[in-house]
This record gives sequence, C-alpha cells and structure tokens, in this order.
Amino acid sequence: MQESTVKPWYKQFWPWFLIAIPLSSVIVGSQVIRLATDGTNSLVVDDYYKEGKSINARLDKIEAAQALGIETKLNILPGNIELEFLNGAPESGEALKLDFFHVTLEAKDFSVLLTRDASGIYRNNEEYPIQGKWRLRLTPLDERWKVQQRVNLPQREAFEFNP
Repeated sequence: MQESTVKPWYKQFWPWFLIAIPLSSVIVGSQVIRLATDGTNSLVVDDYYKEGKSINARLDKIEAAQALGIETKLNILPGNIELEFLNGAPESGEALKLDFFHVTLEAKDFSVLLTRDASGIYRNNEEYPIQGKWRLRLTPLDERWKVQQRVNLPQREAFEFNP
C-alpha cells in the first residue's frame, strides 16, 4: 500500500490563489477611495459669471500688447531664462513678470521676475523644474499688457513669444 502525503492547506497553491482575488479587490478599492476623497479639483471654477467677466479684462490686456507691437523671443534653458524684445520693448526698462502655469497641476505654478541687463535682454538665472506642457504669461509689474502662450518645455532653441 502507498501512503499519500497530503500537504497542509497553507502550503498549497489554490487556497492562496482564492484568497488573493478578494484581497487585491480590497486593495484596489481602497486606493480608488483614497484618490476620490483626496481633495477638491483646483481647476474647477465655482463662479462662472465672474470668470467670464475677467476673461474680457484679460483680452483687453492682450489687445494692449498687440497695439504696442510687442514681439519677443523667449529662450528657456536649465538655470537661465532669456527674453529678447524684437519690437515694442518697454522704454522704462522695468522688470517683467513671467508666470508659469502648469496645465493640470496647480501646485507646480510659479512666477519669475525678469530684469533687463545692459544689452537689453531680460534674464533670470535661477533653476526651475520646467518640463511638460505650460501656459506662459508675460506682464509688466503694473499689468498694463499681457502676452500669453501655451508651450511644451524644454525647447532646444529660442521661440517666438508674441500676443
């Protein structure tokens, strides 16, 4: 006669396989619940009427930049941002503000202050993590005019940045 050696249940494959299916469902479900209750969507606007009124004000600033004939070239390199005016440069030489808005993640948004050097090029020499799709906005400090554009960064060479 042969004696069959039966392994205990915890050393067999099928009980662990059957336990793994509902366990993985619980893990995935808890992650979905965590993501759903993580916080509010920062890109959703509550007051659409106010937002619509402010869009008109923004368009006026873009039209002001077009009336001034502003044409620039923007070069964004690691550790160096250069803005060269081809036409319509501010005569006062005041500093300019360049805002970076990430298209999906509000936490990545930041602003850069560009100052003019002796050659007339506006620069900032700080290091910023700039990769992906961004909406850029250039304004003087008094925000009389505005230039904005969507770009994919980094880019290998300077690109036109016009209203």
